[in-house]
Amino acid sequence: MENYFNYFTEIEELFQQRRGTLLLLSTLDWALIETWREAGIPLEAVLRGIDAAFDRYDARKARAHVRRINGLAWCAQEVMTAAEEMREASVGAAKPQTDAARAGLEQERVASHLMEAAAKLKSAKVSGLAAETATETAERLMGLAQSVREPAPERNLNLEDLERTLTALEDKLLNALLATATEEELTGLREQSAREIAPYRRRMQALQIRQIEQQFLNKRLLEQHDVPRLSLFYMRQD
Repeated sequence: MENYFNYFTEIEELFQQRRGTLLLLSTLDWALIETWREAGIPLEAVLRGIDAAFDRYDARKARAHVRRINGLAWCAQEVMTAAEEMREASVGAAKPQTDAARAGLEQERVASHLMEAAAKLKSAKVSGLAAETATETAERLMGLAQSVREPAPERNLNLEDLERTLTALEDKLLNALLATATEEELTGLREQSAREIAPYRRRMQALQIRQIEQQFLNKRLLEQHDVPRLSLFYMRQD
């Protein structure tokens, strides 16, 4: 799990640095980062792509007045190009996985993340099927936290297995939220997504746009109902 904690923060920091302001990333930006992460785009490729996009922008700005870059989607094409170049050059091959302690993922911190997510689920703004799923998921997370704190003697903490489990649990929560959301709520979120993506459509492929739209919808649904993200990518670093 290369750059486990740094994937989001390093992208945000480089974008802010190259833009020259502390512009907060939008929901659309975070959705785009998640599509890169889920697609297995190496962090190095994303950073290269951002640098390439801003280098090209700076060259154009020196010749004529151009609009300021206001979102990560402006860099999407360059990121995909950088990722393809890395694949072709066989750069960024999988590295040996370090143990949990070296990766900064101590058992107690992982367990605390799971318990915090469980507590948030118990107070989430959900009803019906979503409420039932949230309760079941909270119980499952507490069980996972216990197994992380007190693993069986013959077993080591396997972060990849845990991450797959958390992804499956989050998918169940999202499906429940989608099933209980009103038509007006979903329509409003999709319209908001379309408005935010509109300025960048010509810079992205159709598949990437669909992925970002889905990530945007998922993220906003979770936020509106105070449902936490379960992935270890969202575990606090302190």
